[in-house]
Amino acid sequence: MSTSENLTRVYTINLGRAWLTPQHKRTDRVVNMIKEFAEKHMKSDEVKLEQELNRQIWSRGKTNPPRKMRVKMVKDEDGVVTVSLYEDVPEAAVEEKKPEPAAPEAPASPEATAEPAAPEAEKPADK
Repeated sequence: MSTSENLTRVYTINLGRAWLTPQHKRTDRVVNMIKEFAEKHMKSDEVKLEQELNRQIWSRGKTNPPRKMRVKMVKDEDGVVTVSLYEDVPEAAVEEKKPEPAAPEAPASPEATAEPAAPEAEKPADK
């Protein structure tokens, strides 16, 4: 692999071990666990967390961080690893968002669009 290309990987990190630390230090431990994971798997000493990932980790407070995180790690040419939230966008959903061709316009006259009323079925008379 050449050094001029960025290395991108997607991981699901299990953060359940953070519950072994004291309650008021759990989210701090989760941040450190993500950095340690990135250093180990991307083989780099410099790791940066994106702001949106940090907000997601801290969204439930200091004592109740998420148990699992799906992250995308990108290692650039200088060896700096940037960790961000992974947003899964399936290709089928991308294809569905393509604009549809414009539908033909309806006629302006209401009489032209009105359908003839169907005759009602007559009920048999009770004798």
